[in-house]
Amino acid sequence: MKNDKKSIFGWCMYDWANSAYITTVGVALLPIYFAEGIVGKDGVPLFGATVSATALWGFMLGFAALLVFLFAPVLGAIADFSSAKKKFLLGFAYFGSLFATLLFLCKPGDVWLAVVLYICTQVCFIGGNVFYDAFLPHLASEDKLDSVSAKGFAFGYVGGSIQFGIALALVAMHETIGIDRVMAVRIGMAMTGIWWAGWTLFTVKHLKEIKTDQELPEKYRNQPKLSAYFSLGIKRTIATAKKVGNFKHLMLFLIAYMIYNDGIHTVTSMGTIYGKEELGLSDTHLMMTLLLIQVVALVGALIFGLLANRIGARRSVMFSLVLWSGVVTYGYFIQTATQFFILGMIVGFVLGGTQALSRSFYGAMIPENASAEFYGFYSVFSKFSAIWGPTTFGVIKQITGSARLAIISLMVFFIAGLILLAFVNEEKAKAEKLAFDLEDDN
Repeated sequence: MKNDKKSIFGWCMYDWANSAYITTVGVALLPIYFAEGIVGKDGVPLFGATVSATALWGFMLGFAALLVFLFAPVLGAIADFSSAKKKFLLGFAYFGSLFATLLFLCKPGDVWLAVVLYICTQVCFIGGNVFYDAFLPHLASEDKLDSVSAKGFAFGYVGGSIQFGIALALVAMHETIGIDRVMAVRIGMAMTGIWWAGWTLFTVKHLKEIKTDQELPEKYRNQPKLSAYFSLGIKRTIATAKKVGNFKHLMLFLIAYMIYNDGIHTVTSMGTIYGKEELGLSDTHLMMTLLLIQVVALVGALIFGLLANRIGARRSVMFSLVLWSGVVTYGYFIQTATQFFILGMIVGFVLGGTQALSRSFYGAMIPENASAEFYGFYSVFSKFSAIWGPTTFGVIKQITGSARLAIISLMVFFIAGLILLAFVNEEKAKAEKLAFDLEDDN
């Protein structure tokens, strides 16, 4: 049943749970620890060249995104047909939390252990979010999509901020409690896995998935169920990909999203290591800026949710892309910790709104009976861009020795996305989804 408060609460709590990982590990502690302690200033040998920590970090992000790019739509199709979105969500959640906890094992110099564990955790984080996002059209009526999506992000920013604050305090007070700084960082990373697993129990209890009775087509019934579902998932993915191409405005949005999300993903995923290596900022300045981003992003998500109610999700996202262009321009010129702090405030404000409204705007344009499959495509476009942004950042840093040119080049992504988004007609996009009949392909 749509707009059910308990299900929406259970759904939002998953964002509370897994945001601790991406905030504390993905953005804060691990990038710094990876650059300083695990890899070090001398870099690591890779394919006959010496690769810096910044470049290797970009390659890791790109590879994890590539893995999700390959499997997300097929798993989404299987989940839609078998009413297994919640099972897939919880599976990725608990494997991801396990890998996050195991990051505790990464000591200085354990480069490849850190690489493997981080990629596995990142794949589970991204993969789980495919199915998490897919619940949105089932949880909220069309008039509440923007506000519910913003609420989910708001929960994530609060949960991520609290856990990050605990980890930050642990690192800052490591001498007082009798441990060295490296051990404090390792414990802080492991805590995110425990947090992720523990708070997901609210999702287990409260998030409901409506079961739909769909029998396997006759030609699949003689196969083992796992094989049949996989074969059917591939078939439905191919069929859906062909149909999606006929929906002009949905495709136009996805292309625009792929482009501007490339810029956003690169800013957020490379920001900490950029501040560390390019600007030479202290860990304290970096951590405080990241904590500020989480707090401001909470406010930004809620404000943009209200803005979308007045001017629509599309116009609100377009406004945010103008602000993002200003972010990267300012980022190119900054030199001091104070300027980085100001940059973080602006990033936090636009980040929550852009993410929340992009998700809800897409949700309003897709058929509910194939939401996981379509959010699999959403993830494909998202992660396809995520392959190239950090990878390009890493290549530019490796070649030029400076990341400033990579930062300013991101404006191209925001401007191109803004132009394409201006041509998306919301009403025509919603009308197109009514013509989508997935059952014809069974």
